[in-house]
Amino acid sequence: MSMFFGIFFDRAKALFIWFKAGVGASVCSSLVIAIFSGTPVYAETQAPSKNLIDDAAVEIIRKWLENAVVEISINAQNKKYAAISQSEVDALDKQWRAERDKEDQPLIATTLSSPLSNYLTQIQAGSGGLFTEIFIMDAKGLNVGQSAITSDFWQGDEAKFSKTYPNGSDAIFVDDPEFHEATKTWRTQVNLTVSDAGNKPIGAVTVEYNLTELARRRADN
Repeated sequence: MSMFFGIFFDRAKALFIWFKAGVGASVCSSLVIAIFSGTPVYAETQAPSKNLIDDAAVEIIRKWLENAVVEISINAQNKKYAAISQSEVDALDKQWRAERDKEDQPLIATTLSSPLSNYLTQIQAGSGGLFTEIFIMDAKGLNVGQSAITSDFWQGDEAKFSKTYPNGSDAIFVDDPEFHEATKTWRTQVNLTVSDAGNKPIGAVTVEYNLTELARRRADN
């Protein structure tokens, strides 16, 4: 009996943390179900398998990437920054990092208020906690749109970009899961090349999947 109550209170505590962190009601309700039904609630030492990111999980991303705002936005930025040098890219990235600590944020504000950012924010909000972050990069690895402020503006020196866009239209890179302490969930970044209607690579996308939520949904099916 004492073991049962120990498990119960641990899971109730996790629910409280999720609620305080602003996790959506649908996700919180899912954890309530897990508490009473015995559905696994993954601990910090027990990451769900990356194999959960299968063709079906990737297809969900590809489906909403078909929206015209994605291709239009990336192509527009590719044209805008076509001739800039690496030093100019570095300067934009430096500006972004500096703006994160300031009230005046022209570069960040412009990016976050774009039609693409608005679209990605809607996708994340509509996922019921399945997606916890989304951002799309241009052909240089610069952010075009995003659902929240990222730590930097240029991703070109990171695996999420170097293992996707330069490697063709079918490239996919799934990063190792990381434990998110605030919500007690496991997350992994799924990275894909973004291509135009003619299957020509034009950029890349990073989608942070909530593996804990994905595992719960798979267990329910």
